[in-house]
Amino acid sequence: MKKQLMLSGVSAAIVGVLLAQGYAMVATAADRVGFEPSVEQKVTARQISLLLDRAHYLDQPLNREMGKKILEMYFDDLDRSRTLLLQADVDEFTAKYGDTFAERLKRGDLSAGVEVFERYRTRANEYYDYAKALLDQGVSLNTNETIVLDREEAPRFQSQDEQRQYWKNQITYSLIGLTLSQENDAKKDKAFIENPELTRGQDLVRGEERTPTEILKNRLNRQQQQLERMKPDEIIETILNTATQTYDPHSNYYAPVQANEIQIQSNLQLEGIGVSIRPDRKNPDYTRIVTLVDGGPAQKTGQIRANDLILGVAQDGEPMVDVVGWSTREIVAVIRGKRGTSVTIKVKQPNTPDSSARNVTIVRDVIAQEESGVHHRVIDVPHQGTTKRVGVLEIPSFYLNFKARRSGADAKDYRSVSLDTEKALKALNQQNIDGLVVDLRNNPGGSLDEVVKMLGLFLKQGPLVQIRDNQGNVQVYVDRDGGKQLYAGEMVVLVNLGSASASEIFAAAIQDYGRGLVVGSTTTGKGSAQVQRDDVALGSATLTQRKFYRVTGGSTQNKGVVPDIELVNIYEGMEFGEREYKNPLEWDTIKTTPFKPEGRYAPELIETLSAQSAARQKSDPQFVYLSQVNAIRALDDDKLPADIDIDKRRAKAKNIEQRTLIAENARRQATGEAPFTSFATYQANLDALAEERAAMKENERPKLPESEAFVREAATLMFDAKDIVQSETAAPEQAETQTQTQAE
Repeated sequence: MKKQLMLSGVSAAIVGVLLAQGYAMVATAADRVGFEPSVEQKVTARQISLLLDRAHYLDQPLNREMGKKILEMYFDDLDRSRTLLLQADVDEFTAKYGDTFAERLKRGDLSAGVEVFERYRTRANEYYDYAKALLDQGVSLNTNETIVLDREEAPRFQSQDEQRQYWKNQITYSLIGLTLSQENDAKKDKAFIENPELTRGQDLVRGEERTPTEILKNRLNRQQQQLERMKPDEIIETILNTATQTYDPHSNYYAPVQANEIQIQSNLQLEGIGVSIRPDRKNPDYTRIVTLVDGGPAQKTGQIRANDLILGVAQDGEPMVDVVGWSTREIVAVIRGKRGTSVTIKVKQPNTPDSSARNVTIVRDVIAQEESGVHHRVIDVPHQGTTKRVGVLEIPSFYLNFKARRSGADAKDYRSVSLDTEKALKALNQQNIDGLVVDLRNNPGGSLDEVVKMLGLFLKQGPLVQIRDNQGNVQVYVDRDGGKQLYAGEMVVLVNLGSASASEIFAAAIQDYGRGLVVGSTTTGKGSAQVQRDDVALGSATLTQRKFYRVTGGSTQNKGVVPDIELVNIYEGMEFGEREYKNPLEWDTIKTTPFKPEGRYAPELIETLSAQSAARQKSDPQFVYLSQVNAIRALDDDKLPADIDIDKRRAKAKNIEQRTLIAENARRQATGEAPFTSFATYQANLDALAEERAAMKENERPKLPESEAFVREAATLMFDAKDIVQSETAAPEQAETQTQTQAE
């Protein structure tokens, strides 16, 4: 059996159902006949069912009641905004399959899930046809209607008439949005033409000639075609992944293509041609090559260039397939492949006819993602009239090449976050830093073993994290290196709502031991551990089998790690994190395991530091700007009715634009930069900056000032804490010396 204990929060972010477009759909045509699942797919269904039935942390049998819950969640996974399936559809399938859905899964019978999917596909196609027909008739952009876009908790439509009215409102709302967006693009084009320096030497003038109606119809066609191209493996993935996520958000099933993506993220290594791609900004029907990996297969051909548009892909010995209109996920799936195999891609440069396209055959190879690992640097931070040298350790994930380690490869021959961190710390130690900021913002987690090794680099010795299984057995992971510390200096850990799982273990241990301050905003709250199962017939799975706890006995599940000092929360008001997921595990506690803190931050000290930091944040241009962005973002709430009238939408957009421009210009003036003369100029600058950064390697991109403000504030808090502690320690010593002197 191949298995690996994982603490990654990335799975839930990646796996999201591709199908959920948020469009309302109605059925009048007959469903098409569903495909017959393969033997391997049926075996996989039995394997996943067995794992859930007997091996999940909840110890919850896959019985009739769980089958009903899975079916109910399947409806919502396919139709997240509840605008696709009528209540009658749900009632029909619930009556037909509700009592037997679990037993069917355990037998490997996927026919019920396939039948539901084909009803979904029928509804989808009828919606697309309705929408395009409505656009052909012409749509008024001035109405007295309103629409609630977020219908995740709303009742399903009872009738086709009710549903069609919502569709009409939704299509009109989308058309209004495209019309306003096109007006903004025209203003940006004008700004680029009148101020060529804004482009930063790039071709950014869209020059869109299509009408909003044509753009929307093209988008609908593209989505409809993507739905038609859905492969059986992807459909099976939605069924089985729904089953796993009904138990908890981090148990997942991945079809082969997705399983490969997870491996790549965990290993920082892939087999492909070495290019990064994304939809073309001018025409999203096309996919653009953004960058090429140095020394990668594509670059070695000398025939592939940045900005090339991909028109077609052919596997070795097979005909060329037109991929215009395909999603980046679909194109990635056909370009990647095993090392030593070849793929031919048809590309052309932008603004050239298709006749100028060229076919380039590339032999796939292993691509090491060197830029995606640990980064370190040194910055200067002013403090109390001096300049402090601060090391910054940026850890994007707790990655490990599990496959290489299982095969017995030498550790020096594959990537792991603990080894990369060790190298970075040695380099920083040689630069005589005064303190260290460990940046775990947006770190989704990774390997349990790696985070334990990482903590050993900073802590002397003792227990680091507790893991409990579904039988109540507790295992304590301990640092047993005899008190060694690769880095023993001042440190602070920077976290936010995007810091999950292994990141939370790290931050919690540093906080509990008093080894350093934890600053930022409350973390995700993923306190569960998954076993990676590569032994299923198709793809792979992660299964929640344990929960982890702090050495103090408290779980981070749901609650997350609360920082010692709060900084501006850039995710304020967003539905994000464990607390927003369906079916999360509950928060609880176990016994404290004996440990000896290395330091202690008294509540009075934390209170003082928090007050000082709050005062600085209120005057710091970057934090002020981010707080204003939060307030502006709150003006849009998808749960509230929105006007379906272009004049009202334009007025609201104008208000948001004015507030945004005021916030940005206040920041620029405070930092000595010239203000923007208009919102269009501001947006044009943002577009040019984004394009310029996208073309750079990750470690070459300049740090954004609003992001760097968190690093500098974290460092300031670290030094302030040290100063206060030293002054408090020195005071009793001075008093004792003075007493002795008087006695003499």
